[in-house]
Amino acid sequence: MKKLLTILALVLLAANVVVADTIRTNRNVVFNKYTNKYMEMRTHLGVTICGGEFGQLNMPGTYNRDYIYPNENQMKYYATKGIRLIQIPFRWERLQHKMFGELNTADVNLLDNAIEAAAKYNIEIILDMHNYGRYRINNTDYIIGMPEVPRAAYRDAWKKLANHFKKHDNIYAYVIMAEPNNMGIYTWFPTAQAAIYGIREADRNTTIIVDGDGYANAKNWVKYSDDLKHLIDPANNLVYSAHNYFDDDCSGTYNEVNGKREVNPNIGVEKAKPFVNWLKANNKRGFFGEFGVPCTDGKWMEAMENFIRYIREENVGAMYWAGGAWWHDYPLAIEPRNGKDRPQMLVLQKYTKDRNYHLMYAKN
Repeated sequence: MKKLLTILALVLLAANVVVADTIRTNRNVVFNKYTNKYMEMRTHLGVTICGGEFGQLNMPGTYNRDYIYPNENQMKYYATKGIRLIQIPFRWERLQHKMFGELNTADVNLLDNAIEAAAKYNIEIILDMHNYGRYRINNTDYIIGMPEVPRAAYRDAWKKLANHFKKHDNIYAYVIMAEPNNMGIYTWFPTAQAAIYGIREADRNTTIIVDGDGYANAKNWVKYSDDLKHLIDPANNLVYSAHNYFDDDCSGTYNEVNGKREVNPNIGVEKAKPFVNWLKANNKRGFFGEFGVPCTDGKWMEAMENFIRYIREENVGAMYWAGGAWWHDYPLAIEPRNGKDRPQMLVLQKYTKDRNYHLMYAKN
C-alpha cells in the first residue's frame, strides 16, 4: 500500500508540473500578483451592441432619442445564439458630464441595468469608452492631453468608472478608449498609461483592454502601436485590441462594394496577421475588438468564416461589429431584422456553440 501511495503521489506531482508548464507557456494566461491567481484571456466570439455611442454631436444628449443601451430582450437573443461576451460602447461625456466631477447617476444606472440583464443569461460584459481619444466640450472635440482635457481628468474618470462597475461579477473588461487616432503631439501611449493607473487605483482584478493608435487598425498595428508593448499594468492583466475590417481602407465603410469588385476570401486573414504576429513576437495577449462584413454579397460571408477559422487556430477572440436596435439597413448589422437572423449571424453561430472554452475567471 505504501508503494502504491508513493506511485500515486508521483503521478499527481507530474500532472501538476504539466499544468504549471502549460500555464507558463500560454501567453493568454497571466498571473495577478494582487490576487495570487492565474487569469486566462477570453477567446470568445462576441458581439458589440451599439447605441450608447450614438448621437456624437449632441452631448450629453437625451436617452432614447440620441442614444440607447442594450435591453434584456437583446441579451436573451444573443444568449440563444451561444454568445457569452457582449461589448457595450458608451461616451465619456454621458457618464461624467464635467471633468473631475461625479458620475452621472442616470446613465450609470442605465448601464447597471444592462449589465444585470446580461448576467441573467450568463453573459460577460466589456465596457467600451467610445470617444476616439477625445472629450467634447461646448460642441468642440479636444484631444486628451490638451490643456482643456488633461490626462489627469481621463485618469480620474476611469478611476471612478472602475470603482463603480467592479461590483458586477460579470464585468470582464474595460476598453479604455475605442479607436484613438490623429492624436498629434498628445500621443496615445502616456494617455493609455494614465487610464491604466487610474483603474488600478480602484480595481485590481478586471482586465484592461487597450486599443491601438491609428484607429486600432490591425494591418498597420506595428506602424502605429508598437510602442504600446511597453505599457505597465501593476496587475499584469492587459489585453491589446485591434480592429479588422476587410475593405480597402480598413475603415468598415466598404465603399468599394458598390463597384462590384471581387472579394478575396482570405482578405480578413491577411489583414489580421500583422497584429497576431506582433502578439506572438512580444508574448502579448490580444483580441479583435471589432470586425464586420456587409451582407450584400455571400463572398463576404466566406471571408468572414475564413477569418474566424484563422483566429480560432491562433486562440484569439473577436467581437463582431455590430448589433443594436437602431441600425436598421446598415449592411454590417447582425441584429435580427423582422424576426429573421442576419446572414452574418448564421456564420457566427457556427463557432459560438461548438467550442469548449477553457476559462479561469478573472474575478473569483
